[in-house]
Amino acid sequence: MDVKVGPHLYRNSNGTVEIEGLPQLELQLRKTGGVPVRMNFAIFDSGGKLHAKVEANSLVINEQGAYHLERSEKGLMLTTTSNRKRVLAINVGDNNQVEIPEGEFYTLKGHILKITPQEWSVEKTTGGAGETDMKGEAVAVGC
Repeated sequence: MDVKVGPHLYRNSNGTVEIEGLPQLELQLRKTGGVPVRMNFAIFDSGGKLHAKVEANSLVINEQGAYHLERSEKGLMLTTTSNRKRVLAINVGDNNQVEIPEGEFYTLKGHILKITPQEWSVEKTTGGAGETDMKGEAVAVGC
C-alpha cells in the first residue's frame, strides 16, 4: 500500500504507520462500497494515556466525547468536538494511494505529531517531500 504522509510518499508499505517506533495507525483499503479505507487509530494525551480509539472506522473509546469521526466517499476526518480542530484527515486518491494531508495529535511518547501538506514533524524530526520504498514494512515516521 502506498501511503502519503504530508508531502512524503511511502511506497509498498504494509499499511501500518509507526510513529517514534511504535505502531499507532493501521490502514487497509476497502474494495466494496462505503468509505474506501479502513482505519484503526489510537489517540493519546500528553502523558501517553489512551484518550480515544478508532477501530474499523468507529470510535470505540472516546473519553468525554472529545472526538468526532466523519466518514465520506473519499475518506475519514477526525476532529475535536469542542472546536472542530482536525486531528487526522485521511483520503484515498488516484491509484488507491492513501493520503494523510493534515493532522495534529499526541504520540504514545507524549510528543505532538504535526502533518501539513509541506511537512510532518515530531519532536526534533521533520520530514519533507520525497519518496521511500518501505519494501512491505511499516511506514516509519519520527524514528
